[in-house]
Amino acid sequence: MLVRPEIAGNTGSVGRTCVALDLDLCLIRPYGFEITDRNVRRAGLDYWKHVHLCEYDSWDDFLIRRAPRPEAMFLFEEFGARSFYDVDYTPDFHLVFGQETLGLGKAELSGHEDRLVKLPMRSPHIRSLNLANAATAASYQALRGIL
Repeated sequence: MLVRPEIAGNTGSVGRTCVALDLDLCLIRPYGFEITDRNVRRAGLDYWKHVHLCEYDSWDDFLIRRAPRPEAMFLFEEFGARSFYDVDYTPDFHLVFGQETLGLGKAELSGHEDRLVKLPMRSPHIRSLNLANAATAASYQALRGIL
């Protein structure tokens, strides 16, 4: 799940990963781009037509319409208390990633502080990973214990 994604290429890449792993791609508006074949094709290639896309107008819209179980939600932030290696993922997991420049907002974080996870980074020279790379790594890790 991408909350207010800003870069079409990242969204296309995450969509491609979702197709590879047979996962839904959930997007929460507003986007920093228009979802068109042209915008997402470069990263998503010709796989975009196979993306199972679920769009929501807001975080609250997602919570109401998708109704994920709180214990199945994993919100990724650089300051998360747990490593994504130390989480027991459920088959109905939802991996939540925020904007490329700002991360998740107060609305998303509020009430979910115990669900914050991070990707460990060993080098002190980097603060974050590319959104698409982080989402791909997290998706494979989440499926590792389920498949």
